[in-house]
Amino acid sequence: MLTQTTTRVLEPSDLGAALAILESEPVANAFVTSRVQVAGLDPWRLGGEMWGWYADGRLRSLCYSGANLVPICAGPEAVRAFADRARRAGRRCSSIVGPAEPTTQLWRLLEPSWGPAREVRGNQPLMVTESLSADVTPDPLVRRIRKDETEVLMPACVAMFTEEVGISPLAGDGGLLYQARVAELIGSGRSFARIDDGKVVFKAEIGAATSQACQIQGVWVAPEHRGKGLSETGMAAVLRYALADVAPVVSLYVNDYNTPARKAYRRVGFREVGAFMSVLF
Repeated sequence: MLTQTTTRVLEPSDLGAALAILESEPVANAFVTSRVQVAGLDPWRLGGEMWGWYADGRLRSLCYSGANLVPICAGPEAVRAFADRARRAGRRCSSIVGPAEPTTQLWRLLEPSWGPAREVRGNQPLMVTESLSADVTPDPLVRRIRKDETEVLMPACVAMFTEEVGISPLAGDGGLLYQARVAELIGSGRSFARIDDGKVVFKAEIGAATSQACQIQGVWVAPEHRGKGLSETGMAAVLRYALADVAPVVSLYVNDYNTPARKAYRRVGFREVGAFMSVLF
């Protein structure tokens, strides 16, 4: 008997079924799950559409289509269906990102019409930990950033984003959306830094957070302070906050070519459990 499949934009009434899929892989799906738990499935509040792939009337896979295109728990048939929908809609996202296997397939199908990409990062190790390493002492000067310190933190955020992505977050809208996101993280108590003499020496954020898992992002050390071990002690400090206040599992993903960062994260207690892939436009 042939399996009947269909793909459609999910509605608010589909929230329970969508969360069941998202929460089946809490670490890999932390970014999208955190958004859905706060905003639901209304496209205006979510900042994009959530596509659902059904097999024999049952929701099996998802794809978030907003500023990022993110395949979620998607096998080959679901990926093909999402690629068809994305191709018809035209590219609206600034990146495709997700677990390496479905993202690789999705990009292979979309590249003829959406390519070329500005950059493809095909192997970004996904790392997790549930505990602090005894080998690294957390930096006692790393702390939560206050709202009145936003202007002090912002240059470091811009520098990190520009180094990591290759373009300034101030381009386009003058940085309004990026500044709003930085302010949101500060306001929610998920932005951390060490500030010496009025300048940021180290910074990182807990970007996505659910009750099951959270994700550290935006790790940055000021260039003049690199090579001093601040990434390790700083990450240990942020990890301590994350495990105590946010979630029992902490994750991050890193570019495979960033050997120093991968080594530092392993020393802090992270281990590699999979891989992500990012396609940047």
